[in-house]
Amino acid sequence: MPSHAKPAPVARQTRLDERSALVESMGPMSLDDALDSGEELVFLREGLARPVLRKLRRGHWVIEDSLDLHGMNRVEAALSVAEFLRRCGLRRLRCVRIVHGKGTGAIRLAVRDTLRSSPYVSRFAPEPDAGGGDGATQVFLK
Repeated sequence: MPSHAKPAPVARQTRLDERSALVESMGPMSLDDALDSGEELVFLREGLARPVLRKLRRGHWVIEDSLDLHGMNRVEAALSVAEFLRRCGLRRLRCVRIVHGKGTGAIRLAVRDTLRSSPYVSRFAPEPDAGGGDGATQVFLK
């Protein structure tokens, strides 16, 4: 009885990476689609103009301070972001960067929730590709 060779297994992460590359190759999502989908780390407080968010996404403003969350869990990250925003607000900074990494998304979600609930934040968007892309978020403070 002849034996059939089994196909080589495909790593799960490889499939996810290939899917991510395919999505990226299809081009960026429009700002309106990103805001409506809730998938991207994009936020614009009520009453603010969308062109300002477009400038933020394109890296128009100078980053005045940065916070790196690598090595933290989502609880530590949320607490660090809240404290960082408070200190930046007291220093009257306007534009900051939060580096959360691409990872599984748990920290990104914690960052997004913390940013949306913060009284210091007026809008935020992913860093332009040259500055970290989906692995970092630019935050514009009130």
